[in-house]
Amino acid sequence: MKLNIDSIELSNGRITCFLNGVLDTNTSLQFDEYIHTRLSPKVKAVALDLKDLNYISSAGLRSFAKLRREMTSRGGQLVFANLSPQVEKVFDIVKAIPLREVFSSTAEMDAYLKNVQEGV
Repeated sequence: MKLNIDSIELSNGRITCFLNGVLDTNTSLQFDEYIHTRLSPKVKAVALDLKDLNYISSAGLRSFAKLRREMTSRGGQLVFANLSPQVEKVFDIVKAIPLREVFSSTAEMDAYLKNVQEGV
């Protein structure tokens, strides 16, 4: 299977990426390369919409962990929205992502990020 990624860069220093397909050993390098070509110094938040992500493996989780470390080191954030049921189950089992970074909808995520940015 393959992975399709679309993204929107917003003027407030946030990138939202929409993942569709499978994030596994075969596609995690594609994801890593895609996201890192978009991480300019002005990017302070990366939002991943996982509504259409059908499967994630340990390689995909490693990609998320690397991106999270990168964003933290630059004083930014990585957040997740619209987890598909199968990906939500993996997140729940692995407990690799803090729940404060996972949102049930894009609207909920947007409100959270707005509050964070207004507090800075």
